[in-house]
Amino acid sequence: NYFLLLLNNCLVSSCPSGCQSHGLTLLRDLTTQATFDIKRCDLHRLEEGPPLRAELTRDQGLQYYRTMQTVRRMELKADQLYKQKIIRGFCHLYDGQEACAVGIEAAITPSDHLITAYRAHAYTYTRGVSVKEILAELTGRKGGVAKGKGGSMHMYAPHFYGGNGIVGAQGQIFESYNMAALWKLPCIFICENNKYGMGTSVERAAACTDYYKRGDYIPGIRVDGMDVLCVREAAKFAADHCRSGKGPIIMELQTYRYHGHSMSDPGVSYRTREEIQEVRSKSDPISLLKERMLANNMASAEEFKVIDIAIRKEVEDAAQFATSDPEPPLDELCNHIFKSSPPLEVRGTNPWAKLQSLS
Repeated sequence: NYFLLLLNNCLVSSCPSGCQSHGLTLLRDLTTQATFDIKRCDLHRLEEGPPLRAELTRDQGLQYYRTMQTVRRMELKADQLYKQKIIRGFCHLYDGQEACAVGIEAAITPSDHLITAYRAHAYTYTRGVSVKEILAELTGRKGGVAKGKGGSMHMYAPHFYGGNGIVGAQGQIFESYNMAALWKLPCIFICENNKYGMGTSVERAAACTDYYKRGDYIPGIRVDGMDVLCVREAAKFAADHCRSGKGPIIMELQTYRYHGHSMSDPGVSYRTREEIQEVRSKSDPISLLKERMLANNMASAEEFKVIDIAIRKEVEDAAQFATSDPEPPLDELCNHIFKSSPPLEVRGTNPWAKLQSLS
């Protein structure tokens, strides 16, 4: 998946979760901050890259865990609703890749602009849209984030421009690289390399799989996309690069999707179930963060259980809304197409029908 970040000249910040300790472990007994070794990034046209150690506060860790786990549960619920034929049409799930979206959001600001491709549910959530609005959009209901008219691929939020069907076709990508480099745009090009393009492995599709070098004259970094801290530090590095006036940069995040390309793809005809299970057991981004925090006494097992229970309830309540909320009425079919306020005639429609632009 390719997507694009356009950065404002703003300071990097993150928001602590303010979560309280639960169970038998007292808050005063927990470690409030720890430093972890992270994987070295591969570099292209850069003399130095992101740091090899990352600091994590307890509040940050709990927030990252909560966000990734919410995305995971939301996507699993979408899988269930799709198999029940409540969600129809295209549906591309993000489970396995959660560290990418969460790590990037932790490194930028809400006022930075983000554009993504069709695997968009996680970024819709991290940009501030509720689980309820996302699932209702998937089921085509009036309370969906795009009023039930966009579906899986077309969700939007402030400073988030989708959710698009365009997937970084090579011609457009290289034209964009060239223009961004010429104009020194503060733009991060990100390739979430989940190892497969639909049902074709990257090794079968590309003679060179070093996607972070594809910009040629644009610097690039290749990052462990299964580690939220590694992604966060790399995204901070990339944002600082852009904000300092050095022009664009490319990030390749090496990640993995557990589901198939879309819900119509079982995902096991071009890879084995054993391969998927191995990634789950060794590199799962949620488990990695949880184990780090437990091993360093930054949270208790009881606390994670409480968070998990709350997330399950939130997702179940959202699913209930998404299956009971009414569909948009037919008389709203042509609303929200044009921004201009006066009535607008459209060539090629029925001669007795005029579309009105309503907001």
